Amino acid sequence: MNRRRPPAIGRRQEAGLWPKTGDQRPAIAMPIAENIAAIRSRIAAAAQRVSRPPGDITLMAVSKTFSAEEIRGAYAAGVRVFGENRMQEFAAKAEALRSLTEAEFHFIGHLQTNKAGKAVELFRGIDSLDSLRLASKLEEAAARLGTCLPVLIEINVGGERQKTGVRPGSDELEQLLQAAARLPHLKFSGLMTVPPFTEDPEGARHFFRALRALRGEIAARNLPAIGLEVLSMGMSHDFEVAIEEGATCVRVGTALFGARSGA
Repeated sequence: MNRRRPPAIGRRQEAGLWPKTGDQRPAIAMPIAENIAAIRSRIAAAAQRVSRPPGDITLMAVSKTFSAEEIRGAYAAGVRVFGENRMQEFAAKAEALRSLTEAEFHFIGHLQTNKAGKAVELFRGIDSLDSLRLASKLEEAAARLGTCLPVLIEINVGGERQKTGVRPGSDELEQLLQAAARLPHLKFSGLMTVPPFTEDPEGARHFFRALRALRGEIAARNLPAIGLEVLSMGMSHDFEVAIEEGATCVRVGTALFGARSGA
C-alpha cells in the first residue's frame, strides 16, 4: 500500500521552521520567498555593475516589528542574518526562534548602556556601537559570558543631530579606535551608517562613498584590534547604490517582509 507523503507544513514543523501549535498556515512564506529571490537578483545585478562577486554581500533581513512566523519564512527561504532594534520586542520572540540554529541576530538600533548585558545575551553582534562608555559595558558583559562579541562602529555620516552614531573625525570616534586593543572581548569588525533619507536613492551615494573613504583612512593607520571587513550600509530603497559604493552588508526590511504595521 502506498503511503501518502506528509504535507509540507508537517515537514516544516519537523525542521523547526513552523510552530506546532497556533496558526500553522505557511502561506505567508510565499511572498517573502519571492521578495527574497527578487532582492538577491537585484544584489547580484548591482554587484556585477561594479565587477564585484555577489557572494561578498550579506543580505540582512531587518525583522523589527515582524513576527517569529515571518522570520521563519525568511529563514526557510535562505536568509541567515537578521537585524533587530527593539530589545524588548526581540526578547519576547527569541524563544520561538531558538530552533533556527543557523540564524544570526544582530542589534542595529540605539543601545542604552543599562541594556548592554541583556544585548550580549540575546544577540550575535552589535552593529551600532556609538560610544566608549557603551563599548566598556559590552566588554564587561562579554567577559562575564566568556564570549567575543562582534561590533560595528556606527558612523553618523550626515552629521544629523537627531541620529546616533559618531561623526567622522570626531573625538568620540578616535576614542573608540584607540580603545579597541584594551577591549579583548569585543571584535571590531567594521563600520555601519544610516545616511540622511532622500527620495532618490542616488542622493545617498556620496554618503556611502564617504563611509568607504573613512574606512580607507582608518585602514591606512594599521590600528591594533581594528578590523574593517564589514561595511554595513544601504536599506530597502537604496541598497543597490550602497553595493556599487562598496557595501558588504545591506539591511533590507520592507522590501523583504512588506510594509510594517505599528512600526
